[in-house]
Amino acid sequence: MGRLKTTNTPELQSLLTPQTPQNPVTLAVEQALMHGRDWSASVAEQIAVRLAGLITIDVIHAGQRLLEKDISDILEVSRAPVREALRILERERLIEFRARRGAIVTEPNAQDLRDIYVVRDALFAILLRQLMEECPEELDGLFDKFMPQIGKAVEDASVDAYTSVTFLANMAMADLSSNRLVGDLLNSISLRTLRYVRLGLASNPGSLESSFKTWRALQRAVTKRDVDAVLQTARKRIESSRDAAIRALPAATPKGKAAASGRGARAAADAKTS
Repeated sequence: MGRLKTTNTPELQSLLTPQTPQNPVTLAVEQALMHGRDWSASVAEQIAVRLAGLITIDVIHAGQRLLEKDISDILEVSRAPVREALRILERERLIEFRARRGAIVTEPNAQDLRDIYVVRDALFAILLRQLMEECPEELDGLFDKFMPQIGKAVEDASVDAYTSVTFLANMAMADLSSNRLVGDLLNSISLRTLRYVRLGLASNPGSLESSFKTWRALQRAVTKRDVDAVLQTARKRIESSRDAAIRALPAATPKGKAAASGRGARAAADAKTS
């Protein structure tokens, strides 16, 4: 008799096979997680990369459980590298461990994302001010490289291509920083919010052109060496990204349902006592 399937877990059998095709976003996530590392010999890190990509494109959803035994059975590996892979995902804030439930795909609420973007805004301001002072020509080269790719994604109306190339452009920008802490934190935040940015853009494809305009405005400001305009335009772009991420939040996550239930119960109690 087969083992009963645990509730709220993804169907991993078809997702983790080598034949499962990857899209531009999962490839970008793989590049981000492998950045600066030679992971070819690490089973755990290869598993982490695969799961991170599936989480980012929302095939594995927020709130779902990832069970060590399911993953190890499907991949035919021991549970030790699976456990290590889940710790890598925890470090990147893509999952969290909860008592008696194990590994859960993170499900931030709107306030969580606002808090994340406050930090992202501050870090980008530090980054761009530094790059404009130390290596504006290298920043020019970065825009020359990525802007045609971003424009092509808009022309093709491809949300996944746009999401992946802008993610990689942000990562390349962070890599120019001589302050590795700033760069690493920005890359981690970008990875953490990528799935919600993608879903927000997918819900409103017309926003691709609007987002692209902010990239072009940022490039013009960099070309003019106008630091104030660079910082102002970057803030506008980050606010747009934040709004897209918040729009993509599920209407009723388990956390949201619990909060709504609690508010409803308190409202009913207040009504009885009034």
